[in-house]
Order: sequence, then structure tokens, then C-alpha cells
Amino acid sequence: MNDTHLKPLYSATLRLLRPLIRILLRNGVSFGTFSDLAKWVFIDVATKEFAIEGRKQSDSRVSVITGFSRREVMRVRQLPKPDVTLSAEKHNRAARVLAAWRREKPFLDAEGNPAALPMEGPGPTFSELVNRFSGNVPPRAVLDELTRVGAVEALDDGRLCLRARAYIPKSTDAGRFHLLGIDVTHLISTIDHNLNPGSSGPLFQRKVSYDNLPAEVLPEFRKQFAGKAQTLLEKADQWLSERDRDATPAVEGTGRHRAGFGIFFFEEPYSDGDN
Repeated sequence: MNDTHLKPLYSATLRLLRPLIRILLRNGVSFGTFSDLAKWVFIDVATKEFAIEGRKQSDSRVSVITGFSRREVMRVRQLPKPDVTLSAEKHNRAARVLAAWRREKPFLDAEGNPAALPMEGPGPTFSELVNRFSGNVPPRAVLDELTRVGAVEALDDGRLCLRARAYIPKSTDAGRFHLLGIDVTHLISTIDHNLNPGSSGPLFQRKVSYDNLPAEVLPEFRKQFAGKAQTLLEKADQWLSERDRDATPAVEGTGRHRAGFGIFFFEEPYSDGDN
């Protein structure tokens, strides 16, 4: 690691790995397991994104790019692919149901708030909401999950009431790890794009931070801006849903793309080693 021009990249890698390694150790993941995962991703990216145009990516070329021996490349290729489909689908379906409940007029009350919905029956129902915005999933399964995380509550008359404005898995859920994988991936992908934006130009990437704040201001900071951030996200959700083919089937256009933006808070004790 003596390449002078890469030292800032090595430093950045160490910083982003530290919280990840903390999570892995807290959950009993050994270095051997992490190593196999990292090797799998190295080889997968080298195979899919660094091939010579018009030529099949060979084990030999992957070996040259990654620094692994051909034998190691072949060994890692035989490892089972990490399966994140189930976790991703579970999160996306639940999140879509809650977002639609907040914005779609048939499921709002006279004041424009999410209405209390019966499970079945005439008029807008929870089952109709799920069928429209969560695909081919039994409404009862979606209800059980949303009830489990405290997002939905049954009233005395049997109607279902929305209690949370977002789907947030409990701290002990595997769904939290899905958020780790998706949210951090999007942020790093944005940074990667902005390092080499090309003709499309950079993507929006901003933050505000101060490093000499007393502990007493932190709760007020969270209180002041959490609501404003949620409002902004809900406006973006409304705008995007009107242009997404799943939420608005009449939308026309070419290609299929994912787009969005995220907001997050951070706070930590200051260290003289930080910069």
C-alpha cells in the first residue's frame, strides 16, 4: 500500500470499513466469512463490469484484475451467491403499502390523513391497498408484518389504523441489515458517480455538520429537523409515485430506472483524530 496517489483512497476505505466491521463483530461474523464475501464481490464486479467489450471475461483476466490466483477465482465462483432477494422484497412491499396509504386519495380521510381501513368489505379496504401496491402477496401476511413492527394497529371496531409514517424494522430484525446494504450502497454509488460524473454531470450530494456542539443541543437538533426531513421525503414520494409505472400504470416512457434520495442524521463524540 505504498502508492502515494492512492493513500487518500486507502484512508477513506479504512474509515468506511470501521463501522461495518463493528456491525459484523457485534453479530458474530468472523474475518473468514467477511473475506469470502469480499472475494465474491471483487470477482463478481471484475467479471461483470471490467470485461473487454465483445469478449467473455475469463478467469485469467479476473485473476489479473483482482490479484487472486486462477485457482482462487474458480473456488470463489463456486461459492453460493448471497441471496438478498427475500429481504429486499419484504422491505419494498411493506414500504410501498405504507407510502400509498399516506398519499392515495381513496385511502385518506376527509382531512387528508390516512383513513382507518377495514380488512374487507365495501369501499376502500386494507386488502385493496395491498393488492394495488404490494403485488401478489396475501394481505394478511403484509398486515402481520406491519403490525409486528408497530406500523399498524387494529381498533376496537376491527378497522386498521396507520401508526407510523414509514416501515422501519425492529433493531433485532434481519430487515435492518437490508437497510444497511441498500442505503450505504446508494450513497457510495453516488460518490462513485461524482468522482467520474461524465457528460451527465454530478448527482446532488450535500451535508451540513459542526464539530463543537454541546450534548444538550442534539435532542433539539433531531426534534427540529426530523419532521422537516419527513415532509420533504413525503413530497418526493408523491412526485415519484406519479411517475412510476407500478404506482401509476398509465405512465409511458423508455427504459427502467431506479431513482430517489435519502436523508440521515449522524452524531458522535468528537475525537482529535477526526477530520
